[in-house]
Amino acid sequence: MKMSKLKLIVLLGVLASYSTSCSTQNNVTKTPPVKNTTKPNPNNNTTQPKPPVAVKPATGNSTDETFRTNLPEIKREFRGAWIASVANINWPSKNNLTVEQQKAEAISMLDMLKDNNFNAAIFQIRPSADALYTSNIEPWSYFLTGETGTGPYPSYDPLLFWIEEAHKRGLELHVWLNPYRAHHTNGGTVNKMSMANRMSDIVVRLKNGMYWFDPANPKTQDHVSNVVKDIVKRYDIDAIHFDDYFYPYATYNKGADFPDYATWSAYQNSGGTLSRADWRRDNVNRFVERIYKEIHAEKNNVKFGISPFGIWKPGYPAGIVGSSQFDELYADAKLWLNKGWVDYFSPQLYWPIDSKGQGFEALLNWWQSENTMNRHLWPGLNTVEIKTYDRPTEIKNQIEISRKILKNDAGEIHWSIAGLTRNPGMLPALKNGPYSEKALIPKSPWIKTVPLQTPTLFIADNGSYAQTRWSSKNASEVFQWVLFSQYDGVWEIEILPLDTLFKDVPKFKNGKKLNAVAIKAIDRLGNESDYMAKKVK
Repeated sequence: MKMSKLKLIVLLGVLASYSTSCSTQNNVTKTPPVKNTTKPNPNNNTTQPKPPVAVKPATGNSTDETFRTNLPEIKREFRGAWIASVANINWPSKNNLTVEQQKAEAISMLDMLKDNNFNAAIFQIRPSADALYTSNIEPWSYFLTGETGTGPYPSYDPLLFWIEEAHKRGLELHVWLNPYRAHHTNGGTVNKMSMANRMSDIVVRLKNGMYWFDPANPKTQDHVSNVVKDIVKRYDIDAIHFDDYFYPYATYNKGADFPDYATWSAYQNSGGTLSRADWRRDNVNRFVERIYKEIHAEKNNVKFGISPFGIWKPGYPAGIVGSSQFDELYADAKLWLNKGWVDYFSPQLYWPIDSKGQGFEALLNWWQSENTMNRHLWPGLNTVEIKTYDRPTEIKNQIEISRKILKNDAGEIHWSIAGLTRNPGMLPALKNGPYSEKALIPKSPWIKTVPLQTPTLFIADNGSYAQTRWSSKNASEVFQWVLFSQYDGVWEIEILPLDTLFKDVPKFKNGKKLNAVAIKAIDRLGNESDYMAKKVK
């Protein structure tokens, strides 16, 4: 098996650390001292790593004065943004961009998320049975190149690029797939490469021009399963993500029933006794459970998330009105949450706090009451177009309500990344408010992992700096580092990406003296290692 890019970077960096140093600028948050209360993840991608940066050798005497202390808690909250490729909503902004233009747009988005203290991107790589990645199963996406089945030129793998650039910035990369849509009306002509033609025996055409896989057909379930397993196996992703499209919305077929007559008749002829609605829901239920189990069987540390429509049924809770995903989409999302068939669950709560029929707080409280398996519950927020006069204040208030309800497992996903930039007040409201500090993702304690070993910490005197270096014996499990620096008894925290293995820590800052430095490793699921701390002479 070929060694992963991240593993090579870590090993090369550790070797280089014995004779080199570097200085990295990072966000710093001050926290008073408080009581301190994975299955291996091989990456099959084979691109070659960049060599470590040559830096100045350490000078002066090192110290080996390790000690035990009470480190502060690390702030945790999931902060994600959806990045849609369908109809070129977010990325790429057009289907005729050059490769360099595509890369520049991606980097700009990821930099924006990093600089504003987000920690995850949810990137749509399969909008309609197509691929924004190298695939032998489905064709290149129309939204990438302007023609279904035609890849980018010069050749590159967009998903691999997004993964590498996200992880370089300490961001998780979740890949978003639409499970059943086979062709979008904005997706150009249905050509011979389209899955609507290649798998026409299990695809139906809706009255609005879209094509849809029949969720009841075992071939559909096998096909989507193979797509998911292929992505999980070949790419170093952090999660698989499904949106709210299961059976299509009724308007897609202009109010007519979904045309699944063949599979419904076959079910009845085989002795099936469920009603047609219950049968449809059962098709989706079994599919969701299957995908959840197959993802974790392939790579245990890859999470599975679903973002369903925000209302399960009208009347749940009392006073809620609107569409019923249970009856229209045949999506029993409450059951999936009750059964724990997801690692995180993000109902699309796209209404204002004071909405009379779809109150944000009432719906989130109800979904939390149904979270019997204690999975992550991170609501989707309508940052783009929520109907309110002061959108930044509304979104900021929704985040505060979520924190009150979800407590130590808070988080949210913004629809979409465009909502963060179209309104000039949105990012400042978040960066100067609820996102003023960086945060780690919440832990997922139901997923068992290989414990991280305690990192090794080296400190050398480098004039006005304490030159710090660190490493880990099980570096392949590490996703991030947390560096603690104590000034006059008060700890400061920095969350650093994986390939940062050096840091020149100032001995004096704002008139305060550096007393000690400590380091922790963080794995792909947010779990912390024990720490090593050393005093600075």
